[in-house]
Amino acid sequence: MDEKYEPKAIEPKWQRYWDESNIFKVTEDPDKEKYYLLEMFPYPSGNIHMGHVRNYTIGDVIGRYKRMRGFNVLHPMGWDAFGMPAENAAIDNNTHPARWTYANIDNMRSQLKQLGFSYDWDREIATCSPEYYKWEQWLFLKMAETGMAYRKESFVNWCNTCKTVLANEQVEQGECWRCGELVRQKKLWQWFFKITDYAEDLLVHCDNLPGWPEKVTLMQKNWIGKSFGAELSFEIQGSYSENSIKVFTTRPDTVFGATFMCLAPEHPLVTELSQGTSQEQAVSAFIEKISLQDRTSKALENYEKEGVFTGAYCINPANGKKMPVYTANFALMEYGTGAVMSVPAHDQRDFDFAKKYGLEIVIVVQGEDGNLDSSSMSQAYTEPGIMVNSGQFDKMENEKAKDEIVKWLETQGKGKKTINFRLRDWGISRQRYWGAPIPMIHCPDCGIVPVPEQDLPIILPEDADLLEGGKTPLPALDYFIKTTCPKCKREDARRETDTMDTFVESSWYFDRYCSPKYDKGMFDKKAVDYWMPVDQYIGGVEHAILHLLYSRYFTRVLNELGLINCKEPFTRLLTQGMVCKETTKCPEHKFLLPTQVNWEGEKPTCTMCSSPVIIGRVEKMSKSKKNVIDPKILLEQYGADTTRLFCLFAAPPVKDLEWSEQGVEGSSRFLNRVWRLAADWMHSVKHINPYEGPADKLDDSLKELHRKIHETIKKVTNDIDDRFHFNTAISAVMELVNLMYSIDINNKTKHTNEIIKLALESVVLLLSPMVPHFAEEIWSILGHNQSILLASWPKYNEDALVKDDIVVVVQVNGKLRSKFSTALDTNEDIIKETALNDERVQKFTQDKTICKVIVVKNKLVNIVVS
Repeated sequence: MDEKYEPKAIEPKWQRYWDESNIFKVTEDPDKEKYYLLEMFPYPSGNIHMGHVRNYTIGDVIGRYKRMRGFNVLHPMGWDAFGMPAENAAIDNNTHPARWTYANIDNMRSQLKQLGFSYDWDREIATCSPEYYKWEQWLFLKMAETGMAYRKESFVNWCNTCKTVLANEQVEQGECWRCGELVRQKKLWQWFFKITDYAEDLLVHCDNLPGWPEKVTLMQKNWIGKSFGAELSFEIQGSYSENSIKVFTTRPDTVFGATFMCLAPEHPLVTELSQGTSQEQAVSAFIEKISLQDRTSKALENYEKEGVFTGAYCINPANGKKMPVYTANFALMEYGTGAVMSVPAHDQRDFDFAKKYGLEIVIVVQGEDGNLDSSSMSQAYTEPGIMVNSGQFDKMENEKAKDEIVKWLETQGKGKKTINFRLRDWGISRQRYWGAPIPMIHCPDCGIVPVPEQDLPIILPEDADLLEGGKTPLPALDYFIKTTCPKCKREDARRETDTMDTFVESSWYFDRYCSPKYDKGMFDKKAVDYWMPVDQYIGGVEHAILHLLYSRYFTRVLNELGLINCKEPFTRLLTQGMVCKETTKCPEHKFLLPTQVNWEGEKPTCTMCSSPVIIGRVEKMSKSKKNVIDPKILLEQYGADTTRLFCLFAAPPVKDLEWSEQGVEGSSRFLNRVWRLAADWMHSVKHINPYEGPADKLDDSLKELHRKIHETIKKVTNDIDDRFHFNTAISAVMELVNLMYSIDINNKTKHTNEIIKLALESVVLLLSPMVPHFAEEIWSILGHNQSILLASWPKYNEDALVKDDIVVVVQVNGKLRSKFSTALDTNEDIIKETALNDERVQKFTQDKTICKVIVVKNKLVNIVVS
């Protein structure tokens, strides 16, 4: 065995072996318990980053550990390959998204293999492959048949430069994340999935996900947003396409205090109500202004409340009073009906608006002191109270009045009890190129017609060039859009040129992994029934809502269509923390990469201009702030196993990991220490069997090491099994290694070599999921002919954990004064005598009367003196 640990020689050797032996390839085996392990698949950006390294290392440890515990482990990898970033990169690099994507996939696959991850590469998928999205298109047709997929006009985030719809997440401070132009609201025909049909079921089952972090299920509950309330009808004065404005409210007790109505600027009635009035121009200008603002609820919290009178009035259904109808920036189409019954006395937002525009404020819920006065109010009153100015409901407690008022309005046909969900149907249309084509045809006679199943897939033309500014080329490609109507055979029909939101691809990829080469359907049902649901899913908390919620929704759709038997896709979810590092900044060159900082000398300086560098706070690694560490540098300098060990040891998986050069060095030193230990003892232990006898045949030092071996196996097993606390597991192995170093190789006793062999094999087996190349090499040198992956996880012996000696604590009047070692279950009188004769104890008992001596067996002695 070489005296020096050389990862550059060892790691490629074992990577080749794993690759050539197909050791990670799995198939369904009814005789073995399955374990489906999955990390969220990456976008093929071209290079892995430290977030990838940490995420996939965590998963790899679990996969290797479960394999050694006898599970049939499915651990696949693929690529979330469609989407706008590929188009951005194609434009920036003057290449095609397809070429850029496939080249990046090749590069990242190589990088992942360098880290030794235990993926079954035979199951690799790329979502931009027609073999993959064919079945996504097939499912779309099935959903359209049942009404789960439909088309309607809707306001969307629109980038006029890129000519595409943007998800809220793609709008950054009101600007397009691709070109930086202002995003506006635009009404377009869009395709939707009816996720709202499952709102109640998705909500209820949030409480049936015990393996998920509570913060994630809470975020999903809030996103679904179930509210109990009432739908009220406010009759519109005049003749319009609608007779009334429908309002959802959770506060029907305040309806008598509603003094004006606010409609979202996108509400279809806004333009109609102002048409032909003196307010028409003002309303039009306001709508245009608001269309350029970020319309997310989070953004609205920071906006000043503003609006414009539409020129129309509606009637309060409770008291018959005329109410002016405004359009206001704080009213959202995404919540309720897009109309707000404004009660300024009891809602702060409405109060601010009423004060700004001089609107009436009427108190209808009076506090206990009864001193509320609308003329002197400085803020809205939102606490419980007694009804006033509310007709027959006066003097009633407002909580009780909620039901009573709704019942009363219901008898008049002006209201009803209802439930509202914040969740809205999923708009999947994107006016971009690099995505899965929607399989529908527009015919002048037949309308919208589905593509026949036998014509799938509708292949995205990969020879198309992106138009100037990144606009989708599909509408200009005659060979793509021109087709024959499958229903009436007209030859001037046109294909749908919208492509699907990339969240569609990531909402079922875990099912496809079960049988990725299956060509008779989305997947082989027998394979899916064996593997699904995913036992452990791992990924960032930033996907807590959209990706995870859409995946849960898709699983329900597939279940309802009879394609799978489960309703929830992921049994357990681990959301790993971020990888963080301090920022470095130069007055001239702004944020600096770590390689652009000279750390020699008293203070760090910029390598480009020698200016002093400002060390900023520790933040998530990001390209924009340049506080990134390139994994390639680590792999070159330290190797994969040291990189992996640092990611696991520096913090528990759910906590943020702070980058530390000293931490990486420490991980490297530990591996070298284990290597030297193995090298020192290898000649003595290679050809003997590990110790299997009882502890009582060992001398004291070996007896202690024997107990420590079994104690460490138990600790590591429990830490991985219960909590994935790899950091404490590694720490336990470090303690065992320290104790092994205390055994003198030149002063052996009987069984020393056997105990060291047991200790070495235990250390290597326990470390093997974390540092697999390192472990394989030592395991092989120890004389094993098979991969360590084919070895069983070590078992601990409970009898070996029993200590022969115990430490007894001695107290005098309850205060610790000494302690001593003694044999387990020593006679109580001997323990008393030993405690009383202890020199340190006698300092506190001499010249005093001993009133009582209390012995707690195997634990402590308390001497009471006066």
